Amino acid sequence: MSAPQRAVHQGKVVVNLVAGQRTPTTSGRGAPLFDPATGQESGWVEFSSTADVAKAVAAASAAYPAWSETPPAKRANYLFRFKALLDQHREDVARHISAEHGKTHADALGEVARGIEVVDFVCGIPHLLKGDFSRNVGPNIDTYSDREPLGVVAGITPFNFPGMVPLWMYPVAIACGNTFVLKPSERDPSAAMFVAGLLHEAGLPPGVLNVVHGDKEAVDAILLHPDIRAVSFVGSTPVAEHVYTTGSKAGKRVQALGGAKNHMLVLPDADMDQAADALMGAAYGSAGERCMAVSVAVPVGKETADKLVEALERRASSLKIGPSTDPEADMGPVITEQHRQKIASYIEKGVAEGAKLLVDGRKAAVARQKGFFLGASLFDHVRKDMTIYREEIFGPVLCVVRAGNYDEAVDLVNEHHYGNGVAVFTRNGDAARDFAKRVQVGMVGVNVPIPVPVAFHSFGGWKGSLFGSHAIYGPEGVHFYTRLKTVTSRWPTSIGTGAEYVFPTHK
Repeated sequence: MSAPQRAVHQGKVVVNLVAGQRTPTTSGRGAPLFDPATGQESGWVEFSSTADVAKAVAAASAAYPAWSETPPAKRANYLFRFKALLDQHREDVARHISAEHGKTHADALGEVARGIEVVDFVCGIPHLLKGDFSRNVGPNIDTYSDREPLGVVAGITPFNFPGMVPLWMYPVAIACGNTFVLKPSERDPSAAMFVAGLLHEAGLPPGVLNVVHGDKEAVDAILLHPDIRAVSFVGSTPVAEHVYTTGSKAGKRVQALGGAKNHMLVLPDADMDQAADALMGAAYGSAGERCMAVSVAVPVGKETADKLVEALERRASSLKIGPSTDPEADMGPVITEQHRQKIASYIEKGVAEGAKLLVDGRKAAVARQKGFFLGASLFDHVRKDMTIYREEIFGPVLCVVRAGNYDEAVDLVNEHHYGNGVAVFTRNGDAARDFAKRVQVGMVGVNVPIPVPVAFHSFGGWKGSLFGSHAIYGPEGVHFYTRLKTVTSRWPTSIGTGAEYVFPTHK
């Protein structure tokens, strides 16, 4: 960072955290941070060079031997203290999130709560790492299995959940005995830094968790570093595919969660007000910047569609949008001016391709204010060949795709190249059960619009929404950050005589 930049941003300069110490980078590069509600610069984040990332990996490597040999119950004690500090500082974490992301304070508090759930889950790591034992699988032969840590692992996290997604990764990884290098989004890194500080306040040994900042150079340095054994990623599908391909070629275990185009089916027997309210929250909460946001409503039958669209149009037109400091705001700004322009270009393309724009977020009064605000947009009569249906917009835009019947609606979901989340609203148990079985999507909600699993299950989509064989957090997370070792042993009083040349069996 240049001298003038240091002078302007002395109050808030985000640097790396290596071996428990704030560590300036050596690249000379960085980027401004913004308050999305005002559009004003609020700080500066320094970007890491390949050498800076290597320094963090070296710290993690040095800490690994002692940490991996620390008993799981003692590792859990650090996490118990960490959880207590997170509970104590929920409001502070939420303020950091809102200040750089822009989401409402209530939404940020919800994000913090879902992150704490994962910490709570891995406080039970002594139980989660228990292996299996079988006595006398053969004459005087016993077999037991165990799960061992991988070594140094890394996580690359997105801007839309700067507090929660890091908590989906490193608490699980370090509980399992690994050491960790985190690269949060360069757009809103302060929440991740604050939370990492709480973990060190809980007594975590230096080097167990390290944080680096940066852009593609830092990402590729993580993917190619020979001492990093595994990489977790959450972000867009094109980048997820790059992370998976590059990391896998470098011999790493990779879980890369990508984008989504989440559908919500509304069957004729559904409570229309309930379905409309659910869609509003799922589509426009956090300004639609959620990988589990519902961006496609699929009403079944013309009468259902007409009723649903009428209810949605009325609600979307009256949505209250404002800064995170406004306790009455339903939705805040989007993350950057560039992203606001990108969303607006999708709206323009939807109109050009023939969709009916019922509510235009570009014309909302708030869109003319300072800051990166955009109102809610609602499209009707969207076809599956349209760009706004095929691609992830990641903004406050809801598309209504009308289905003539139930089978057509299910096929619509199954034919899409994303398969992250889906929901169905109905009073019919048979239909709900059939839907849950037939739909080709990783996470399914029945009268639940955003079916994010609780921490003791696991989160992950199908198709273009997940690259790799493991979902994130929960039991799948424990398996991702460990490897199985199985030991077969014999301690007889006498071994016997003679060599055996046939494949061993239990006989």
